[in-house]
Amino acid sequence: MAALRRTLHVATLAAGARRALAGYTAPFLHRIDGTWPVGDTCAPLVSTGSLAGSCLADRRLWDKLHADTRKGHVPTFDWFFGYEETQGLLLPLLQETAAACPLRVLDVGCGTSSLCTGLYTQCPHPVDVLGVDFSPVAIAHMKRLLEGGEGQTPLCPGHPASRLHFMQADAQNLEPMASSGSFQLVLDKGTWDAVARGGPQGAYQLLSECLRVLSPQGTLIQFSDEDPDVRLPYLEQGSPGWSVTVQELGPFGGITYFAYLVQGSQSLQS
Repeated sequence: MAALRRTLHVATLAAGARRALAGYTAPFLHRIDGTWPVGDTCAPLVSTGSLAGSCLADRRLWDKLHADTRKGHVPTFDWFFGYEETQGLLLPLLQETAAACPLRVLDVGCGTSSLCTGLYTQCPHPVDVLGVDFSPVAIAHMKRLLEGGEGQTPLCPGHPASRLHFMQADAQNLEPMASSGSFQLVLDKGTWDAVARGGPQGAYQLLSECLRVLSPQGTLIQFSDEDPDVRLPYLEQGSPGWSVTVQELGPFGGITYFAYLVQGSQSLQS
């Protein structure tokens, strides 16, 4: 059974990325033969074709994606879904906590998603949001969006005490910018899915860093379309001493998604 789960895990990684980016035909890096056999990791890349067959752990691919998004004058690009689809889950968590004001939120692999900006501009509760991504192109774009660059209006907070920052950082090594236990909520929307394409070691290192910077009373949420039968065993193995649960989201656009919650003994929901 364990071997079957490992096979399913590799075979289903990044299915959401292929769905979310289906039809996106800008010149992206992709594997030469256009296929991804089970067990393959980061194969040789060339600069033609679609994102569907790409190595999603490769920073060059995301730099290219975010640069093309900027050229098309699209403010944000969301993998899976955006802030609107997550607020029903996030707002009750933020409302129930009184541990910190404003609540510190970290979005790992934020890209140019609307998750950070939506929390900042629409959440009625005070939040201090930090978005990190290893793509300097994505971070530069989001900083311009926040500050109102290129003739746009600067973003306004939904609560006077809310703050929003963006920083280039590797989510697998947050030591330079985040101390242990410094965030009450950590969000991962598709980042595990992308990192795991480079192998399970990177995915487990990502999970380890998320849990290191998470408060013992905090909550880590992974958003994915990966089936719980595949994801849960990996999270349970990589999160000893933490509670791991799953909630179904959607369907959005005909696709059912999942929110995987990794929580301490006194989490935001307790």
